[in-house]
Amino acid sequence: METPDNATPTGIAAEDWATASAEPQYRAAVIDLLGALAYGELAAFERLAEDAKLAPTLADKAELAKMAAAEFHHFEQLRDRLAAVDAEPTTAMEPFAKALDDFHRQTAPSDWLEGLVKAYVGDSIASDFYREVAARLDSDTRGLVLSVLDDTGHGNFAVEKVRAAIDADPRVGGRLALWARRLMGEALSQAQRVVAERDALSTMLVGGVADGFDLAEVGRMFSRITEAHTKRMAALGLAA
Repeated sequence: METPDNATPTGIAAEDWATASAEPQYRAAVIDLLGALAYGELAAFERLAEDAKLAPTLADKAELAKMAAAEFHHFEQLRDRLAAVDAEPTTAMEPFAKALDDFHRQTAPSDWLEGLVKAYVGDSIASDFYREVAARLDSDTRGLVLSVLDDTGHGNFAVEKVRAAIDADPRVGGRLALWARRLMGEALSQAQRVVAERDALSTMLVGGVADGFDLAEVGRMFSRITEAHTKRMAALGLAA
């Protein structure tokens, strides 16, 4: 469940890792979560480094390189945390590699602008998903997850470049809007697939570990993610 900003955390959200991890199912769910997030950060680093090749200017190339470096630093934090809780990082990441690799293969951008929209839309959907999950986590894990979701600066950069491109040629907007809708569908499909395949993680998401089983909350969670996506599309100057 969402916890209001001024509410006192309850259940596992009020505990630290040492206490919460005594529950085997919760520990397994967190390792799954950190593994998925770690591989996502590693894949984001690789993608941004690759997208830098499409950059039209040297300044744009340098900006993407800086963002890629930030993503890799996030990966290192997650990898180190997995090792610290006696989980082998590669083993923790492996179950999520295919879904994320499939997503990136199916949504390979054809040009610079599609790459920017993908990074802005795709990364933001993932961040929204993990922030929703973070509300259910122990205080130590929650702090780590929120810290690695810090904006790398890609959002403002993408909005500025995409809006400028649409101003220069309004026809670009229609193509990018269709692209963004495709990204949204693929991202939600892959997220739901991952959740469905990992029992401990899915149980935590529906509240089975912390707050009582509530499948309807998963639907509300994805609705909130969709609403946030619509707002980001408007910021880009695109129709949702």
